[in-house]
Amino acid sequence: MSNALRLSEKWYKRGLWLVAIVFASFLVGLGGAIVDDLPKVETRKKLDDFMDAATTARLRATIKDSRAAEKAAQEALARARLRQNVALSDNRGATEIFNNWLATRRATERPDQDRELIERTARLEQLRKAQREAETVVEAQQQATLDARQAADRAQAQLSEMENGARESLEKARRAQELRVFLYRLALTLPLLAVAGWLFAKKRKSAWWPFVWGFILFAVFAFFVELVPYLPSYGGYVRYTVGIVVTALVGRQAIIALNRYLEEQKKAEAMPDARRREELGYDVALARLAKTVCPGCERPVDLKNEANDFCPHCGIGLFDRCGKCNARKNAFARFCHSCGTAAAGRGAA
Repeated sequence: MSNALRLSEKWYKRGLWLVAIVFASFLVGLGGAIVDDLPKVETRKKLDDFMDAATTARLRATIKDSRAAEKAAQEALARARLRQNVALSDNRGATEIFNNWLATRRATERPDQDRELIERTARLEQLRKAQREAETVVEAQQQATLDARQAADRAQAQLSEMENGARESLEKARRAQELRVFLYRLALTLPLLAVAGWLFAKKRKSAWWPFVWGFILFAVFAFFVELVPYLPSYGGYVRYTVGIVVTALVGRQAIIALNRYLEEQKKAEAMPDARRREELGYDVALARLAKTVCPGCERPVDLKNEANDFCPHCGIGLFDRCGKCNARKNAFARFCHSCGTAAAGRGAA
């Protein structure tokens, strides 16, 4: 129909569509801000909310203390092993020297009176005692490390058991929370869709149509972009159900509209030629002719063929002659394109 519009009217309509889009964009921005803030009405649950606070704190403190004790015991164990290695090396060295000295010394009949032998034996015994003490410290630190690790493992096992029990409750709470937030969004978008449907049915051709279409675009965006991505895991049922219902309603209306249109076309084609041209709007007729279809029945016609003055399908007049200059002109034109005379039965617009 744009070919039948005045140039200024085309630009006005484009400007109004721009107004509709800008209006819809601001509505979408406002709706997006509201939808993004909807989850804030619900406090997000955490795993600790479903666990005994006192027991949890005690177990975590035990784990922390046990890990610290284990670390300290491991550091002490490293130092004890170093001392053990030193004592072991000293003992081995002294034993080797003692054995060598013993093999070369002059044997006596009474070794208990051999003062040097007694002194060397006493020093060797002290080194062995130091080695045993170092080994005892190492064993004590190993035991301390093991005890700390086992205490931490026991506390961690108890804490894990509590967390496993609470995790199922947390998942249920989160699913319920997601459902509530989805229902909040649904309660916000469904009324918008209902209002948009009413505006489309009643007001889309009114003088305020840019705001009507802007609101319709906003409502459609709010449902399919702001709502559908936030559907819970079972939201596919909602999506497909809505799609089926909308498709059925739109399909039903389309079938009814098509049958009504065909009936009206049959009735229109049975009317006299002059009556049919009067009922056809000027802009509608020009728009259909611009598409090389009959303005009456909308079937294709060869308008370039000057022999086709009437539609071969429904018989409506397409071209006639000017009453003044006899030029062949569009039967729906208000003035002759050749001499500017008003068409018969039509006043100046």
